[in-house]
Amino acid sequence: MSRKSRKFDHLHFSLSSNLRTSDFSDCLLVHQSISGVSFEDTDITTSLGGIPLDIPVFINAITGGAPETREINKSLASAARRAGLAMAVGSQMSALLNEDMEESFKVIREENPGGIIFANLGAYADLEMAERAVEMIQADALQVHLNIPQELVMKEGDRDFRGYLDNITALAKGLKIPLMVKEVGFGVSMETAQTLLEAGVRLLDVGGRGGTNFLDIEAQRRGIQLEKEWLNWGIPTLISLVEALHVFKGKGEVIASGGISNSFNLAKSLALGSKAAGIAGIPLKIIMEEGEDSFLDWMGELIHSLKVLMVMLGVTNLEELKKVPLVIRGKTGEWLSTRGIDITHLAQQR
Repeated sequence: MSRKSRKFDHLHFSLSSNLRTSDFSDCLLVHQSISGVSFEDTDITTSLGGIPLDIPVFINAITGGAPETREINKSLASAARRAGLAMAVGSQMSALLNEDMEESFKVIREENPGGIIFANLGAYADLEMAERAVEMIQADALQVHLNIPQELVMKEGDRDFRGYLDNITALAKGLKIPLMVKEVGFGVSMETAQTLLEAGVRLLDVGGRGGTNFLDIEAQRRGIQLEKEWLNWGIPTLISLVEALHVFKGKGEVIASGGISNSFNLAKSLALGSKAAGIAGIPLKIIMEEGEDSFLDWMGELIHSLKVLMVMLGVTNLEELKKVPLVIRGKTGEWLSTRGIDITHLAQQR
């Protein structure tokens, strides 16, 4: 099967799958009865790798290169422009191999000429490939995705993952724009985070388990049914976020993604220390099924609710939000404690 046919399959099954929300119930924010702040004063601006963002949310990578994705990418780019969101494209490898596919990506920059756009390739990419992908859409940063479980289940997927770390190290050193390494739904462990930090990576998207499930999508493509343990493979987003922050805090920036589909998960991610959150399945599904205006309404409600939570926590900006007390309990608390991560200080922050 061709790469462009595969990318269209991914899109089709992403739209037909039920949207999931990552389980953050083990993380509790502590209400503050005397808030002392005004809703009108809340400031949700942030930055990634020095790139300013008006909103701590961006549309994450999901649509790769196929003729059918041009109009979808155009709609996503239009929605990103109207909502003031940054946007990441899907893997550009198909366009590097076939110039006919470039237009399905270039339309994003055409539709959103002044927006923040992230290019995207796999960890197989060398510096020359990365520079071509960046130039193609005049990207502000490059995402390098990690998706080994998906490749192994994919019938036509890769089987040899040697050299990934060398490639990432070379990109971290040679790229002239920020490099962001991201998982695609299986989470980043603290061991992986440490390895990437030592390789020069300073922007890490945890891509935890809880959002789009690419193992399930690949199983649907093959017409097979995976056992539950396979479908549950990976590190839950909440756990992965805490593990990555444990390594990166003060040394780099962490992005939350993987089922961050409501204001509570967003607020908790930001309170834990993430710089922003990536969302992929929701914008795709809402825009394709209900239109751009519906997605803008959804985004407006998400941001309004985030600000409401900030007022109830007594903070006016995201730096203050990182200092609010929160409690991590249950299985998540047990996991993190067993992994040697101290979570008690989070409950006593002021």
